[in-house]
Amino acid sequence: MSSLANQLVAAEREEVARGIRLLLARPLITERADRVAFDVIRRRKESLTKWFDYTCGWSLVVEPRRGYARLSKVRSTTDASRPARRLRSGKAPFDRRRYVLLCVVAAELLSVPVTTVGLLAERAVQATASDPALPSFDTMSRQERMAFVDVLKLLESFGALLAVDGTTESFVDSADAKVLYRVDATLLMRLPAAPIGASRLSVPPEEVSLRFEELLTGLARERRYGGMADDAGSSDSVAVSETQRNLWLRHSVLRRLFDDPVLYREDLTEDELAYLTSPTGRQILRRSVEQAGFVLEERAEGFMLIDPDAVATDARFPDESSTARVAALLLLERIHDVPGGATPEQLSAIGSELLRQFPRWAKAYQSAEGAQRLADDAVAVLCDFGLAQRIGDRTIVRPAAHRYRLVEATTAAAADSTDVEGQSIEGGLW
Repeated sequence: MSSLANQLVAAEREEVARGIRLLLARPLITERADRVAFDVIRRRKESLTKWFDYTCGWSLVVEPRRGYARLSKVRSTTDASRPARRLRSGKAPFDRRRYVLLCVVAAELLSVPVTTVGLLAERAVQATASDPALPSFDTMSRQERMAFVDVLKLLESFGALLAVDGTTESFVDSADAKVLYRVDATLLMRLPAAPIGASRLSVPPEEVSLRFEELLTGLARERRYGGMADDAGSSDSVAVSETQRNLWLRHSVLRRLFDDPVLYREDLTEDELAYLTSPTGRQILRRSVEQAGFVLEERAEGFMLIDPDAVATDARFPDESSTARVAALLLLERIHDVPGGATPEQLSAIGSELLRQFPRWAKAYQSAEGAQRLADDAVAVLCDFGLAQRIGDRTIVRPAAHRYRLVEATTAAAADSTDVEGQSIEGGLW
């Protein structure tokens, strides 16, 4: 093979690896938001589509003319660690009201290629008024208008909605604001990643809250695996072929490896662990990791993928820009060696200590209940990153937490900064 051919093969391999990591971090990439990333995915769409289908069982749709690429990630278990977030006011997670409005607004947008903020708000008012299961939308309430704007801004960030005249934020101050939108209904329909449409699980409104977990599981059911994906891989009533079983084992393990911060052996079923440690499973694992451009870190307790270029990183830890993540690192330092895990009282006491130690830091938590809220938010961060887990009322540090140690913490007068250093611990631990 000529030198030029070698260079072309190497360039393709590098672009495919980059495209995989880009999509893992951002399952929806539009040409308008990131032309460079979209061009990489557009050029390598066939290789990327095949890789995601074979490795994770996820579908990738690339629409060059419409300018978007959508990776539909499906998980076998529910995960609330990556909520939709408001693009204003500190990126707080969506609450129930905003999720309801998101569904209502998306449904109303499907039938209109062009609309205004006023007309859309009026349609939302009519839709919620006609459904007894939904609380009515009131445009006279500033809080309601803020929730409505958060929904519109999220859809704008996805590229499903484009403000061609006016600014969406103006609706917060006045229900008479004038904003003109263009709607991309095709992209809007690509946003849901669930294999089963919600309309196919129709139940009486009064039963939704009672059957919520069942309905949520129903949305994520994938028929290609037979009954393997139900009830953590057990199938009593549906016949499952050996091909379906192996396919499910491959996808269930690799989805978590490529999508979660860390994969612990103790969190795998016996079948999943057996597959992962089999010659075939290990060969597929190492090949997939290499094709995606990751470095596999394997320890006695589990597996972690390292991205040398941080392309696939959608959330960082440590992260000095987030109060909760700084608090999580400080908290982690104090509960490493607590026998049996830290109790809520111990965590609250640590939160109080941190707030006293840094009085000009974490101003949003400087209140009567601030110490408890700070501890709760910090523990949530640690659990999301696989560094801790809750067992009963106690918080237990997990092995990957040993990668981190506190190097220096200064006072608020010195900018309240916290320097951290990743630390690999020998002897089988991270």
